[in-house]
Amino acid sequence: MEHHISEDKTGPCPIPREVFESPLVQAAEATVQTLRSAGHEAAFVGGFVRNALLGKPMDDVDIATSATPDEVAGLFKATKSVGAHFGVMLVQREGFTFEVATYRAEGSYVDHRHPSEVRHGTFEEDWRRRDFTINAMYYDPGTRRVLDPTGGLVDLEARRLRTVGEPGLRFEEDALRLLRAVRFAARFEFEIEPATAEAARRHALTLAAISVERIAEELIAILTGPHPGRAMHLMADLALWPHAIPEIEPMRGCPQPPEFHPEGDVFVHTAMVLDGLEEPWGSPPTPALALAALLHDVGKPPTIISDDRIRFPEHQNVGAEMAVAICRRLRLPTRLIEQVHELVADHMRFMDAHRMKRSTLRRFLGREDFALHLALHHADCLASHGKLDNYHYCIEQIESLKQEDAQAALLPPPLLNGHDLLALGLAPGPRIGRLLEAVRDEQLEGWLASKEAALAWVREKL
Repeated sequence: MEHHISEDKTGPCPIPREVFESPLVQAAEATVQTLRSAGHEAAFVGGFVRNALLGKPMDDVDIATSATPDEVAGLFKATKSVGAHFGVMLVQREGFTFEVATYRAEGSYVDHRHPSEVRHGTFEEDWRRRDFTINAMYYDPGTRRVLDPTGGLVDLEARRLRTVGEPGLRFEEDALRLLRAVRFAARFEFEIEPATAEAARRHALTLAAISVERIAEELIAILTGPHPGRAMHLMADLALWPHAIPEIEPMRGCPQPPEFHPEGDVFVHTAMVLDGLEEPWGSPPTPALALAALLHDVGKPPTIISDDRIRFPEHQNVGAEMAVAICRRLRLPTRLIEQVHELVADHMRFMDAHRMKRSTLRRFLGREDFALHLALHHADCLASHGKLDNYHYCIEQIESLKQEDAQAALLPPPLLNGHDLLALGLAPGPRIGRLLEAVRDEQLEGWLASKEAALAWVREKL
């Protein structure tokens, strides 16, 4: 539900009444009341207030308070310190967990990420240190008012992203805010305020000071969140790609054959693929699928040949190796890197689906992550020529193979292994591998259905 936001900070609370009927919010209000009854200031802050005003889903509530961590621990039965240096406590109440943070003030930043000192502060010091106005609003359950010291309500109404205070200083303090600006602007379809955007461009180079793990975390949040294609364009507009994933920049202006790609260059196509990942699946893409969509054509710029026509020989293989190098540089988990590699390397295989042998097709359709391959292919087609022949053919073949034998798996376990062939008297060596591959082909073609039949087939061959 979208909600029209009132700019009147003294009138009725602009948050819809039904928000307060949620058990989560009621438990959070009780938590605030406990703090206030003990003489402390306390209010909801940040994402809850922003999302409630926008009518967006909320799955947690953060609380800001004048109480120190020790005072918070003394007021509640179940607490845990998760950021003692920053005054952050987790409070469990009625089955929910709330992050309760002491008002804090910060010293100067020394590495574009971390403040030189953090101390307990006042309400004013707390809101002045926050990143964007839409994240610097507080909700006071006692008075049922939104406390808006930075003009966040006006910016929400204008669908505008603006920093708290001087934008250059905010980005100089914490370069990760450059990527957070992209994430929030894309997620809520906001425009980045001109002075904020210009400051982001000036400070783009400071992104190099951020750890690759934090950059990777923020990029994955962007790519798996709403409107990732728009985020990709915002990253380019703010000159962030050269400092996040420099291999993306050459996609801009890299031409494609118009008969297959009427949408435009490789960069435009990739942004459209990212935006198409949720359809028709109706859920956010996995990190592997999102990263593969971003990188599936990363091999086109270095392989382009444009003499009589534009083509990209072996771009999927070149791109797969580039994708692995990028993911390793971002220090992503090994399994995630493997998934991205397979998705990029095989995204062109669908064009051969009609011509595949039955055994090859079953191997292709029966792979563990085939749903991800299918989703990438679907988005890739819709972002280019729009033809889904191979997509529908694969789905039809999966259904057909399942109907042939409802008890058989699409890709059943192999009938034989190396030990079986050694038991027949074969010597260890490459011949065993070739025979196992041949048996597997016969099995997937439908000619062999049991271990006994497979052994007899091997004996005949020998």
